[in-house]
Amino acid sequence: MSRDDHVGIAQMKVSTDPSTVLTAPHLGSCLGVVIYDPIRKIGGVIHCLLPLSKSDPQKAKDKPCMYVDTGVVKLLEELIKLGASKKDLEICVAGGAQINDPENIFEIGKKNFTVLRKILWKNNLLIKAQDVGECHSRTISLNIGTGEVWLKANGELKLLH
Repeated sequence: MSRDDHVGIAQMKVSTDPSTVLTAPHLGSCLGVVIYDPIRKIGGVIHCLLPLSKSDPQKAKDKPCMYVDTGVVKLLEELIKLGASKKDLEICVAGGAQINDPENIFEIGKKNFTVLRKILWKNNLLIKAQDVGECHSRTISLNIGTGEVWLKANGELKLLH
């Protein structure tokens, strides 16, 4: 029996428990980033709201997972502490949509994804699967036991990876 664990905005959760499913719901312009080591069955999910911590350094200190630049680094560090191997990590991403920005003035979703790609590039990591952009909300889930990443978008559930 699986145990669902909700990952809210500006939160990160990691697990080695094969019965755990980590889920980041309601990803509009936010990014849900799944990082998983399939050899060791160690994984984590983060739900980032904004791209860069420099927009509010004090808030970033208190809530590093709110920002892509500080949160994803923290997630990588936590997974490695648990025994994950950087060379085996698989990364899936969802979100980064254009929500409540009809004129596309702020482009928060696009900026979130751009910052993520830069961080991954600096760490020699690639995205294995993604569902980003457009104008709809998504939910991403990681099953720690199987490594399956599920995506729910527009009322449809599909296997992302």
